[in-house]
Amino acid sequence: MSDRDLLARLFETHREHLRRVALRMLGSTGEADDAVQEAWLRLSRADAEAVDNLGGWLTTVVSRVCLDMLRARATKKEVPPSATAETLSQTSPEDEALLADSVGLALLVVLDTLAPAERLAFVLHDMFSVPFEEIAPIVGRTPVAARQLASRARRRVQSDPAFLAASRDGDFAALLRLLDPDVVLRADAVAVDMAAGRASAGAPALSEEARGADAVARVFAGRARAARLILVDGLAGAAFSVGGRPQVVFDFTVRGGRVVGIELLADPGTLEVLDLEPVPS
Repeated sequence: MSDRDLLARLFETHREHLRRVALRMLGSTGEADDAVQEAWLRLSRADAEAVDNLGGWLTTVVSRVCLDMLRARATKKEVPPSATAETLSQTSPEDEALLADSVGLALLVVLDTLAPAERLAFVLHDMFSVPFEEIAPIVGRTPVAARQLASRARRRVQSDPAFLAASRDGDFAALLRLLDPDVVLRADAVAVDMAAGRASAGAPALSEEARGADAVARVFAGRARAARLILVDGLAGAAFSVGGRPQVVFDFTVRGGRVVGIELLADPGTLEVLDLEPVPS
């Protein structure tokens, strides 16, 4: 087997993931296939032996290609708000089902109103859990700025009635009852260190990542009353505060009436750039 044949086989193991990324970015079967093909062409011209993480490298490449395509759309003003429905009508039933399951037609329409960099940051982070440190160089921003891009996009697309109802009641415990069975909690290094330093005082164990409703709920066991609901970049979130100053902020991701993701943020540099406000009474 030639080196090129081996490379092609390796690429095929990532094709489905790359197509899913491109399809959610672009909302168009044809454009998604074009983006994936361009990623293959760039790989075939690159020094593959120098690539340590092929999956991550390919995701970055296809994301850059999609970003260029979205910017070209914006420059030419080729995509009016009504275009998403027309684009979907040209997709196969399988692709339409894929898009409906993952984002829905209404969300695709909203995505088409976002700036290209906002759309990319939101899709990569909220749909594919790509860290902001990896998103930042793709959009030419710092990780903090990439987070802000995703937050602005999320503000446009996240408006779940059950989540907002719990927020209006100021009931953090109610939010915990909305945990999705497959919820993922991620904590930054500062939050992990803070929890470790308070272990002797009964603080729950905290790792960089916890998966599943039971594991996530244990992190908050006995501590729900200490949290207060706030608005994080205009969306419902929560915070542990000391002397009126938030020390740990909880950034939620909600889909289908369930909390599917929670980020624990305690790094002072991150907290400084977040827009934190009390929940309106």
